[in-house]
Amino acid sequence: MKFLIQRVSHASVAVDGTVIGSIQQGFLVFVGVSQEDTRAQADKLVKKLVGLRIFEDENGKTNLALGDVGGQVLLISQFTLYADCRKGNRPSFVRAGEQKQAQELYEYVIAECKKLLPVVEQGEFGADMKVELLNDGPFTVLLDTAEM
Repeated sequence: MKFLIQRVSHASVAVDGTVIGSIQQGFLVFVGVSQEDTRAQADKLVKKLVGLRIFEDENGKTNLALGDVGGQVLLISQFTLYADCRKGNRPSFVRAGEQKQAQELYEYVIAECKKLLPVVEQGEFGADMKVELLNDGPFTVLLDTAEM
């Protein structure tokens, strides 16, 4: 499982021209699920996400987590995080999780985040989404269970 986390000043997601999720300061998180992923792996990433200290303190050091700054989260399903571009110019997505399993784990991540954070917004699994954001920093971090 992969979380591509962008620290944002604000972000939103729209489907068919209608905004379905919107946040202010916090994290825009693209969630990629592979064939091998489990709820236990999702739990590890959610714990790391909530505790990730990438907001600046009064001294300009990245010492603060979401809870310290009243940060919000927008979660977007993103199977293309498992694109394999090693051969040719057209990505292969064979490592991405099967749709039913990926949707179940994505919804599990949303539910677990809602237990820990006051504001959690989401995209629509499998939809053609338009995402807008103002990356703060820019600051982007990739969490990957294969590296944990």
